[in-house]
Order: sequence, then structure tokens, then C-alpha cells
Amino acid sequence: MGAMLIQTETTPNPATLKFLPGQNVMGSGTRDFAAPEDAEASPLAEAIFSTGDVEGVFFGSDFISVTAAPGVEWLYLKPQVLGVLLDHFASGAPLFKAGSAADISVPLEEIGDNPEDAEIVAQIKELIETRVRPAVAQDGGDIVYRGFQKGIVYLALHGACSGCPSSTMTLKNGIEGLLKHYVPEVETVEAV
Repeated sequence: MGAMLIQTETTPNPATLKFLPGQNVMGSGTRDFAAPEDAEASPLAEAIFSTGDVEGVFFGSDFISVTAAPGVEWLYLKPQVLGVLLDHFASGAPLFKAGSAADISVPLEEIGDNPEDAEIVAQIKELIETRVRPAVAQDGGDIVYRGFQKGIVYLALHGACSGCPSSTMTLKNGIEGLLKHYVPEVETVEAV
């Protein structure tokens, strides 16, 4: 199987780096680990946290983004994370411990929609899938639709985006503008 090359990409959040192993990470969905306690279900996330200088790990479809603790230099942390990832992918170990509840992503509490808004909701979801998520994934994160009520679209931000100061701006300007343009019923966008 030769040497594996893991590529890295920067994200808008200087503390977060994206690691691309060149293969599938999560088949579907994404998984956000905001603390070492969250990582118990995933030996890989646990190993990344155990470097001691990490405060967030996020699994995307084909990448892993890692957020360094404040004051930690990537120059020093990057080789450690790369080592952990190489070990993991070379060994073919599973991403999650077998039978742990973690291989299903837990739905956040749904804000829900009004059945009368079904058509609007379908439009909003499609725009998020086709236009918003691909752009956010490039930045090492993900956006999930949570609900639509009284003109307000509720979205959840994950991964590299959830902590960066630009994320609320992104949400407000970019996404709100896009949704309002295509779906006149949308008045505002809120992060949950």
C-alpha cells in the first residue's frame, strides 16, 4: 500500500487546519468533537486530543479538521496530528468504536417547520445542500438546516466554522442574502 500522503489546507480560522487523507472519512454526515470527553466514541478523535494541544476535532466526508488550543503553534502541532492520522489510516482502524452510539449522528433538537411551509422549506433545504454546504465544507465545516418559522431560518454551524468570528458574518451576509434572494419568505437567518 505504499506511503500515504495526507494533505493539509488552511481554513478562515487560523487555529483550524484541515487534513485530507485522500479517502473517505465519514461515509455520510459529519461529526463534531468539542472536547476530549466527546471523543471517547472515536479512537481517532481521542488520539488527536491526546496530543494535548487540541480543542476541537471535526470529521467531514473526506477530511478531518483540527482546532489548536489558544497559543499553540501549528508548526509544532501539525507533525503530531499527521502522525496520529497516518497511524490510524495505515492500521485500517474503524473511525468509531464498534457498537458505540457514535456511529449515528445525534440529531439536535429540531426547531421544526410549519406543514404549510413545506414548499418553502424544500427550497431552503435545496439551496443549503447545493450552494451553502459545498462552500462551507471548503472552509472545513458544515451547516445543517434546523428549522423555519415565521420568516426565520434556523441553521446550525459545525466544525471550523462554529468558532470563527467570521461565521456569524458569513451566516448573516452570505447565506441570508442568498436565501432571501431565492426565497422571498425568508426574513432572517439565525444560528442555533
